[in-house]
Amino acid sequence: MQHNAAKAEAMLKLLANAKRLMILCHLVKGEKSVGQLADLVGLSHSALSQHLAKMRDLKMVEPDKQGQMVYYRISNPEVEAILSTLYLIYCK
Repeated sequence: MQHNAAKAEAMLKLLANAKRLMILCHLVKGEKSVGQLADLVGLSHSALSQHLAKMRDLKMVEPDKQGQMVYYRISNPEVEAILSTLYLIYCK
């Protein structure tokens, strides 16, 4: 139980950032390229990459490199469940 509480705490800390939350809200709809996410969220590629790296570290998202393009998707069903609920409430 302690391990799960620590895991939840780390995830919720990551979600407590408006830009990361917006990135994830867009990914709930489906996989997006780095360029698409940067445009949708209004971040430079560099700033977006830093946010994505933090989310990758916690296994919240995963990259899929297709040629020179990198696409991201939500990789954790627990994260997807939480975000789907948040999306219904806040991201419409």
